[in-house]
Amino acid sequence: MQKLLIIFTLLVLVSCKKESQEPFGKPQQTADSTTIKSPEIVGKEIFENKGNCIACHLPDKKLIGPSLHDIAKIYKDKNADMVAFLKGDGEPIVDPNQYEVMKTNFAITEEMSDEELQALEAYIYFNLK
Repeated sequence: MQKLLIIFTLLVLVSCKKESQEPFGKPQQTADSTTIKSPEIVGKEIFENKGNCIACHLPDKKLIGPSLHDIAKIYKDKNADMVAFLKGDGEPIVDPNQYEVMKTNFAITEEMSDEELQALEAYIYFNLK
């Protein structure tokens, strides 16, 4: 009887494991079972890791650079090209006083593909919501 109670307890514990939560519902699967990520998720990963943007920018408040919300609002209001700026081809429109600090990061963003820059842009615009 005691063994049965132990087995039952183990089964309950295993079946009650916490399932991971996806921020945008269940991920889509391709035929080869790889997960397709939304541009916003890819952009967030670039923002926090490869781009190291998080060192100067936060989603909702100014750190060293302007917040993502402010960046998205200004680029949207001015219908400006954020990807061109990240490639080093655009003029600073959000906080020109911080341009020299941001310019040092162009070495990172200029190495990114257009798809990576577009994902980063999608993540920044996602913060406008």
